[in-house]
Amino acid sequence: MKKLTSILLFFLCIVLHAQNYKLTEITIEPEIIGNLYQTNNSKSIILIIPGSGPTDRNGNSAMTNNNSLKLLAESLANEKINVFTYDKRVVYMVKNYQKEKKEIPTLDFKHGINDVNTIINYLKNQLKYKNIIIAGHSEGALIGMIAAQQNTSAYISLAGSGHSIDEILKEQINKQAPMLNADNEKILTELKKGNLVKDVNPFLKSIYAEQNQPFLIEWISYNPQKEIAKLQLPILIINGTKDIQVQSKEATALHQANPKSKLAIIENMNHIFKEIKLDSDNLASYNNPDLIKEITTFLKENKL
Repeated sequence: MKKLTSILLFFLCIVLHAQNYKLTEITIEPEIIGNLYQTNNSKSIILIIPGSGPTDRNGNSAMTNNNSLKLLAESLANEKINVFTYDKRVVYMVKNYQKEKKEIPTLDFKHGINDVNTIINYLKNQLKYKNIIIAGHSEGALIGMIAAQQNTSAYISLAGSGHSIDEILKEQINKQAPMLNADNEKILTELKKGNLVKDVNPFLKSIYAEQNQPFLIEWISYNPQKEIAKLQLPILIINGTKDIQVQSKEATALHQANPKSKLAIIENMNHIFKEIKLDSDNLASYNNPDLIKEITTFLKENKL
């Protein structure tokens, strides 16, 4: 009997835990669809911006299936924090344009910024949230940084770079294929001038394919340190010591550019918010509790 009671209590706890928030899919525009994790009548909400590439509201793409943003949103919702996550516009395009055998149009970097502003306006005007807290992951950190310069109450950088993308690409090529440094430098010099490059080394075409270059030209024009320095609102900068894609020095560079920000370097956290003990153990299945603690503390400190 005791065993049966324990089992019933266990399942009751699961049910109660699952009812901490209401999950609703919302279509803001035909190509902007997301999930609202609604927990209470608070006038504050976190808008999570996905990282690079065709990343969906859960943090997944054709290359990865880690549910990082889904786990983050659920963890925050279970702390009574309202959250909105969304599919990047390109996710809709890849799914529907390929189905209809239509060519996928090239999106520029500003599309991402404009989409975030559209979502902010919807959250404020349609859903009546007063305080929008932007939390951008990876490439989304820069997009959020720019969008946060108006109509927002706070900004959170999650594994965001502190240097412009051309500097990051130079560093990555130098580490992985230093024999391509000269060719890489020539291409980036032209892109920084706003010029398209026709003659691309075959080994660099995966990065500098002609259809990618307009996007890169715009991306290069934004310096994260200059953009974060413009923010006059509460800022939280988070990075993990086991992040092999965006090192902790990037978070430090952002913090130095805006010294009023709060810097949190989380031990053993990787790029997708998982806690790992060994560098080879990047497939851990649980979300990092220290990340949730840093965010919830930040919100309480700023009364959001």
